[in-house]
Amino acid sequence: MSVAGPGHGGGSSASEMPPLVRPPRPQQHPEPRPTPRDEHTVTQPLPFERPVPAAAEPLVEVAAEATLGPTGRPMPVFPEPTPLTEHGGARVISMCNQKGGVGKTTTTINLGASLAELGRKVLLVDFDPQGSLSVGLGLNPHEMDLTVYNLLMDREVGLDEVVVPSGIAGMDLLPSNIDLSAAEVQLVHEVAREQTLQRVLAPALEHYDVVLIDCQPSLGLLTVNALTASDGVIVPLECEYFALRGVALLKTTIDKVRERLNPKLEIDGVLGTMFDGRTLHSREVMERLVSAWGDKVFHTVIRRTVKFSDATVAGEPITSYASSSTGADAYRQLAKEVLTRWPAE
Repeated sequence: MSVAGPGHGGGSSASEMPPLVRPPRPQQHPEPRPTPRDEHTVTQPLPFERPVPAAAEPLVEVAAEATLGPTGRPMPVFPEPTPLTEHGGARVISMCNQKGGVGKTTTTINLGASLAELGRKVLLVDFDPQGSLSVGLGLNPHEMDLTVYNLLMDREVGLDEVVVPSGIAGMDLLPSNIDLSAAEVQLVHEVAREQTLQRVLAPALEHYDVVLIDCQPSLGLLTVNALTASDGVIVPLECEYFALRGVALLKTTIDKVRERLNPKLEIDGVLGTMFDGRTLHSREVMERLVSAWGDKVFHTVIRRTVKFSDATVAGEPITSYASSSTGADAYRQLAKEVLTRWPAE
């Protein structure tokens, strides 16, 4: 068996080999033979090569959109304002919004400081009983001998007695504290009560180029006084839904003051503050703001930064506290944009 095995066992071993060799052939041929399927799988990447030019087009559009500002409009280049040879004929501007915490005081301080850097002589008027503007410039509200309240209610007090230096060259301050809250009640019984602030500010117009009034977050008698005394209004508006809701009521108040008390009053612009371009909500609010107010919305937008809080604690504008910060640059740009919107000086 063992001798015959090698001679005859070749056939038996050969009969076992074919089954081992044949199976791979039918498995190899059926799969590559359906060429139509392979052609489809090979030709599938071809259509992806066609959109390559189309994909290059959006790249060009993105590059073009890079010149757009945060408001979604092309960002213009604001020219350097011409230096002034003399001062006077001040334009009076109210920072007004009945909602608190939208950046009125911050804008008043830093816009005023930026205008002073541009050679304008600026007077800041703290017309809020909270006295945030005065505190933001380093004053102690409990150590003030005379405030804007005394100027309003006492005819023997002159403007020069109340105005104090702000610590910034070219910028002075008319301070305020909680005493001003009594003025709103006392003015009710005065004749021409809406023109009281206009009367006491009249002597300042010949000495300053810009007067910025920081209004309280309400639409009461003090705010009406500020609007009556003003040539224009800047509306700081936080890029947040609840801040957006109240702007219609503010515009109604401004229209009433224009019709009944101050025909020259106009809205100089709406300023988006606390903007965060990373959030969809801020971008949507800005889009709605531009669609509702159009060109009244400033191209300049004030973004969130902790430097504003730090500057307030230090009692100085961000333009001097953090001169190279994005916040300081934004307010310098706003100052140029504001000057381009005002009538020729």
